Amino acid sequence: MNGFLDYVQNNTGQIFDLLLEHLQLTVLAVVIAVVLGIPIGILITRYQRFAKPILALTSVVQAVPSLALLGFLIPFIGIGSTPAIIMVVLYSLLPIVKNTYTGLSSIPGDMLEAAKGIGLTDRQILGKVQIPLALPIMMAGIRISAVTAVGLMTISAFIGAGGLGYLVFSGIQTVDNNQILAGAIPAGILALAIDFIVSRIEYSVAPNGIPLADGRVKSRARKRRKAMSAGKKIAIAAIVFLLIGGTVAYSFLKTDKIVIGSKNFTEQLILGNMLADLIEDKTDLEVERQLNLGGTKVAYGALETGEIDAYVEYTGTLLIDVLKQKLETDPEAVYKKVGKMIPEKSQVDVLEPIGFNNTYALAMTKEDIKKYDLKTVSDMAGVSNRLILGSTIEFANREDGYLGLKEKYPDMKFKDVQPVDGGLRYTALTNGKTNVIDSFSTDGLLKKFDLTVLEDDKEFFPPYYAVPIVRQETLEEHPELKEVLNLLKDKITDKKMQELNFKADVEKERPEDVAREFLIEEELIKK
Repeated sequence: MNGFLDYVQNNTGQIFDLLLEHLQLTVLAVVIAVVLGIPIGILITRYQRFAKPILALTSVVQAVPSLALLGFLIPFIGIGSTPAIIMVVLYSLLPIVKNTYTGLSSIPGDMLEAAKGIGLTDRQILGKVQIPLALPIMMAGIRISAVTAVGLMTISAFIGAGGLGYLVFSGIQTVDNNQILAGAIPAGILALAIDFIVSRIEYSVAPNGIPLADGRVKSRARKRRKAMSAGKKIAIAAIVFLLIGGTVAYSFLKTDKIVIGSKNFTEQLILGNMLADLIEDKTDLEVERQLNLGGTKVAYGALETGEIDAYVEYTGTLLIDVLKQKLETDPEAVYKKVGKMIPEKSQVDVLEPIGFNNTYALAMTKEDIKKYDLKTVSDMAGVSNRLILGSTIEFANREDGYLGLKEKYPDMKFKDVQPVDGGLRYTALTNGKTNVIDSFSTDGLLKKFDLTVLEDDKEFFPPYYAVPIVRQETLEEHPELKEVLNLLKDKITDKKMQELNFKADVEKERPEDVAREFLIEEELIKK
């Protein structure tokens, strides 16, 4: 508990900023869902033939996994807040549309006939009879959507939209429970706060004598001032929500800036912050950090679409995963090939190598190494039918990962493959749930968990030298960036990168602090 409190005390500013981002994203998504969902619910009440297909469609969307939905949206919309908001809006529509439809449909027909009998128009019946009577059920749908949206929005960090999910994802990557709690607890409190606020709005707009969703009944005796019609109350609430949503939407408007990205592990966070710090120190350009973007496909896709301007990639990844070329082991040949082909494919320039080679490695506990008397990957392949591989999802599906590894080492036939992303694979390994994991040669967690790396005796893994990659359009507008980012050329060795990762993963320094300290030590930026 003391560790958690210390973490919160040392990172209060960051937690507050991420909480504010999370609130903005959530409010905007819920407002849009309400503005869309209630009219749809009213329309399908009027036109019953559309009710079943529309409710079925919203149910199908609700059943699609959130990450799958994001994966579908990213190629069309890009990364950042927009796909995250769209995802949450789509998930929020079902309870709002269904509860609006259910509430309006459950009103007795004789009551509506009586309203028509006294001369009320359809619009008057809707505003004075149907909505007031259906309001508790409608508000219950909005409350469900609002609370659910808080949890769903944590996934937005996966695509660089920010929010409390950034702490959760970072904590998972570094096996830091305090960081995970620092994101999860405020998210839970935010969900409760939003539920309370929506319940107060529900109470304020509900007519007297109508039971609310939680069983309360608004008493006439407590109504001191002249009552407003339910329609006016709903209009006021809608205006308040729209004002908040408009303010939030304005905050997301893009300005002319350099956007630096990174993938979703510690080393990438450190390198992304290095690029950003160098640009801020050496130029007058404004820099935005879109870090923690997930895997290669997300980060490189964001670069191609212009959502980000630069990030650090690895030569082997560019060769195999992006260019779909055959494996090569000569570092210089790989660098030359990607340096020639990447600009032709994506209008992206490959800058000078930073120095270190973060190649894949297969790691095991010292206990298992001793138990099976292993030294090389070939040795491990011979007993693999008794072992469980706990690799990342990306490694399990890459040609320069498990798919190609099986071909290079034909004896490799694991008893089971259980993909586990982030730092959780280290936890699974040390807890005995798996026996082998994929790691990176510069991972600080290798040192933390005292793991042994198997020798790649058949030299399967290609070189993975870190290189900044930048959009050509960005370099044309700001040619000084090439010289600035190339200041990192040959500045970081394999050993040094592992030390930097260790500071973040084990000593719990913030990646941005680790990056800045290194740049100052190397006299690349001023204090």
